[in-house]
Amino acid sequence: MSSQAHLAELLKRHNISFVAHSHPQTTDLKHWVQTLKDNHPAEVSNFAPAKSLVLKPKGGAVTNPILVVALESSPIPINPLVKSLGNKEARTAADDVTKSTLGVDKIDVTPFAIANVQDKSTVTVVVDSDALTSGDTYLAFRNFSSESTIFVKAAQMKAFLSGSAVSFTEVKLAGLAAAAPIGKADASKGPKAAQTPKAKAEVAKADAADDKKLIGITVKKDDDFSTWYQQVLTRAEMLDYYDISGCYILRPWAFNIWKVIQKFFGGEIEKLGVEDCYFPMFVSSRALNREKDHIEGFSPEVAWVTKAGQSDLAEPIAVRPTSETVMYPYYASWIRSHRDLPLRLNQWCNVVRWEFKHPQPFIRTREFLWQEGHTAFATRQEADTEVRQILDLYRRVYEEYLAVPVVPGKKSEKEKFAGGEYTTTVEGFIPTTGRAIQGATSHCLGTNFSKMFNIMIENEAKERIHVWQNSWGLSTRTLGVVVMVHGDDQGLVLPPRVASVQVIVIPTGITAKTSDDERANLFKKSEELVETLQAAGIRAKADLRDNYTPPFKYNHWELRGVPVRLEVGPKDLAKSEACSFRRDTRAKQQLPLASIVPSVQSLLEQIQSDMFAKAKKERDERLIRLETWDGFVDALNKKCIVLAPWCEREQCEEDVKDNSARSSAGDEPQDEKAPSMGAKTLCIPFDQPKDGVIEGKTKCFACDHKAKSYTLWGRSY
Repeated sequence: MSSQAHLAELLKRHNISFVAHSHPQTTDLKHWVQTLKDNHPAEVSNFAPAKSLVLKPKGGAVTNPILVVALESSPIPINPLVKSLGNKEARTAADDVTKSTLGVDKIDVTPFAIANVQDKSTVTVVVDSDALTSGDTYLAFRNFSSESTIFVKAAQMKAFLSGSAVSFTEVKLAGLAAAAPIGKADASKGPKAAQTPKAKAEVAKADAADDKKLIGITVKKDDDFSTWYQQVLTRAEMLDYYDISGCYILRPWAFNIWKVIQKFFGGEIEKLGVEDCYFPMFVSSRALNREKDHIEGFSPEVAWVTKAGQSDLAEPIAVRPTSETVMYPYYASWIRSHRDLPLRLNQWCNVVRWEFKHPQPFIRTREFLWQEGHTAFATRQEADTEVRQILDLYRRVYEEYLAVPVVPGKKSEKEKFAGGEYTTTVEGFIPTTGRAIQGATSHCLGTNFSKMFNIMIENEAKERIHVWQNSWGLSTRTLGVVVMVHGDDQGLVLPPRVASVQVIVIPTGITAKTSDDERANLFKKSEELVETLQAAGIRAKADLRDNYTPPFKYNHWELRGVPVRLEVGPKDLAKSEACSFRRDTRAKQQLPLASIVPSVQSLLEQIQSDMFAKAKKERDERLIRLETWDGFVDALNKKCIVLAPWCEREQCEEDVKDNSARSSAGDEPQDEKAPSMGAKTLCIPFDQPKDGVIEGKTKCFACDHKAKSYTLWGRSY
């Protein structure tokens, strides 16, 4: 429910009669109320304008808002209300929180937005009892437009809430407000104190400060990571929320990063002989169920199409969660002899996985973009070689482009790809949460799939053998990782190699005394500077908007993470210089215009290098080596990952997860694939300690068996 049409469809589906009414455009709440008095439908004579407010309890989860529905004339005493509900304090929820939880913009919230919430137990609904006094009274709500209002009877709104499996409370808000104690300032100064010119000025000043805060990030990364992350993504215009949970709109600022990754990785695999192709996104249930182990691994995630229009399909069709079962029946018909090999195909596409309850933008989404490579070889040696080649390209994406350090290694048997021979991975780390994150995987499928799909060749010895296969994938999860690792309390911090704008040029020093000619000259010099940088291959842009001040522009581009800002003012031009500002360190430096290109190029490379070094230092400081169980859970609780000797037994891995979860404090989501308190294996690093496992002597850190390798453990996304 995210538009007038969707709302009308929802109300019809629930047999709720309504009146949708168009009227002249309204500018604010007061104007809307007056407009309805002057211009309302003839059949709606008895009505009351209503308002909806979304609150976020202080310290509460972003996904547990309070939705208040009240008469427009009723006060909403926020703190007395939330205290009556068992909370200490609350604040008005930000736009992005409202969009992520209720699926609509803050201005468009109505009680009917509850229909967008899958787990309705996460929302507390409070209804002003005065709004329900007369069941025949119509309540007027904004209808997704400043020129449209929808009228619904109060009794039917109540019936809708009652039938929506949502628990709601009726509260007489006017009475609650009257009973609220008067603060000391109010008691001493009296009710008219706030109406003095000085008091009004102070209120206006405070409101302006609040507006300024809403432009940027209002929470600190270390204090409320989840809200910080959502604010950065939406306010930096990387994505927007969609009206289907777990699906998101990738805006150009984010998609351009993905394009840089595509260009690098696509060029490198092309050098290896991989060709791009495209297969349909739908797969028949017959094909999907041919590989038992594989489909069992993905079964809870598969989204099915069962209808076409109003007709049931003869056979349900799945939307691909991955494409092995889509592609391999055709590999069987294309591959006949060793001369048809290697077959190395890659596609850039979307996939859908629908199993989880706690979506997180870029990290765990129901639909995401990725590349998936699917290759076939005559021998295991060729397959093994490619697995590591691709994995190293993934390492380079993270380390050379995203400035994020990763640990390459092999997954445990429990964590490997369903139906595969073995899985390799690059594992990243988010210092703020202390959680690892799987960056990308490269799988050797062995002959498991070729046996299932009968992909065979006749080799040079005239023998019929099954081919060896690999599959490998990298997704838009990369975009979430770069935000989480590098972002700060001001917003995004983008590595120069992936930033769509590497340098923003801002003219400064313009005052009321600046003449039109001086202003024009300053703008011209800024444009010339951009042209010079662009000619050298630097992605530069000038912000010449004359309706914003330079400080506003600084904040605007800092929020978006542009690596370098060049300030060009009259004094700078007089010295033939520009003042540079580094987004990562906030350091300033004067740069000569005569050598601006090599200076900026050098600065961008230095920023890229410094960002990687900083992230690696933070990761290494949290990577703890232990030989025994002692201190393991304590290290996890201190937001660390642990390298420890391990026996590589699946039962031991299960025990470690269970024991570390039971030993940890806190209450986290119990969704099987959501972050949990239990530790799991991240990978068996290829780069083992020089004084590593001594065969037959080194003991597993968690049981009485002998260790086989040093393995990386941690809590993980």
